[in-house]
Amino acid sequence: MSTLNKGIEKVEVTLKWDPSPIGTPDNDLDIIAATYTTDAPHGDPAYLVAFGSRSPDGTITLNRDSRTGQGFGFDEIMTLELNRLSDAYSRVVVGVVIQQDGSRKVFGDIQNTEALIREGYTELASYDFAEVAQSTAAKFAEFARDEAGNWRFHSALQGFDADPDTFAGLMGR
Repeated sequence: MSTLNKGIEKVEVTLKWDPSPIGTPDNDLDIIAATYTTDAPHGDPAYLVAFGSRSPDGTITLNRDSRTGQGFGFDEIMTLELNRLSDAYSRVVVGVVIQQDGSRKVFGDIQNTEALIREGYTELASYDFAEVAQSTAAKFAEFARDEAGNWRFHSALQGFDADPDTFAGLMGR
């Protein structure tokens, strides 16, 4: 494991929330990671990891995907092995989106949301999304290579009012 002075190597992003009340549609939140190339770090993502998928090279994996928030602990877990990511990539943005099934839901409608970002036992950040309570999606983490090629973490909480497809295109801009 790295020390934060030498850059970040492998992080775990976790997300939890309470299930919806009985008789109402399920709360379905999804972690999304967008990877950007070195020649277009703020352009369109080279690829997305979401909804039970993984990156083409296996460096970013959604290990657990919940559609209801039921269970103990964190409902969704994504692992980012930044130290294994090709030099062709210089930026990874991570966000969360609420699936909209029939009625519009925002973070303020969903109880006990929390995202946690850790490298090993070191907590890099945690969010409860209260600052973006009227949003349907939010980016909350950015990892970028520095001049020496080491990965650095940047807190990036920003809310969006967008459906999952639109959010995937907006989150890295």
